Amino acid sequence: MVTAQVHYSAAAITNRGRKRPTNEDAFGYSVEHGIYVVCDGMGGAAAGEIASSLAVDEVMRLMTARAAGPAEAAALRAIQSANAAIHCRARRSARLSGMGTTLVSLVADEQRVWVLNVGDSRCYRLRAGELEQVTLDHSLVEEQVRMGQMTSDEALRSPLRNVITRALGTQPEVTADVFVMDAEPGDLFLLCSDGLTREVDDAHLLRLMDSERPLDELCQSLVCAANKCGGRDNITCVLVRVA
Repeated sequence: MVTAQVHYSAAAITNRGRKRPTNEDAFGYSVEHGIYVVCDGMGGAAAGEIASSLAVDEVMRLMTARAAGPAEAAALRAIQSANAAIHCRARRSARLSGMGTTLVSLVADEQRVWVLNVGDSRCYRLRAGELEQVTLDHSLVEEQVRMGQMTSDEALRSPLRNVITRALGTQPEVTADVFVMDAEPGDLFLLCSDGLTREVDDAHLLRLMDSERPLDELCQSLVCAANKCGGRDNITCVLVRVA
């Protein structure tokens, strides 16, 4: 049986939003090397910006230079290396102490896709008109929702909704969740920071994404929607289309 080859295209955007004075999000991607990543930094002063940029730079450096071999193992090594880089940098400076970042990454190797995440930046897949959240948030309220200790509505209103339970750089080691799936022509993947998903619910995301418009236009639409709904955080989107 001959398997049809798939092709990937991508676009990305980041926006400060309407309330934050700086942008602590970062992203990077290479269609050629099949790597796409979004990070959302945290920490005082400029620490969040430093953490997210360090993570993106390290993951992109290692994944674009990697030799042939298992993609999942390479991605996990890159995430561990990014975690170590942030943790070591924070230990050298009291000003940066405690800094960290979320990460969501997609690795594409022909028709197989690996999605890896730490924190509450998300990956969604749109397939045949249905939008699915691939990742699980590492946040206090979402973990309580999954355990049945809180409803989704209560989570949205909770004063603890910004508390994440896992991040790069805050500990010497980190564990990333990994989700593996086949890619099909017509699939559209969204990697995003929570500045989008806190403002735009899944039903609204579906209406915006279920379109044949160019990816850069779709990215702009997502940012505009988040800003219209409040824009209370930085907003970053990477869209990856399979053809």
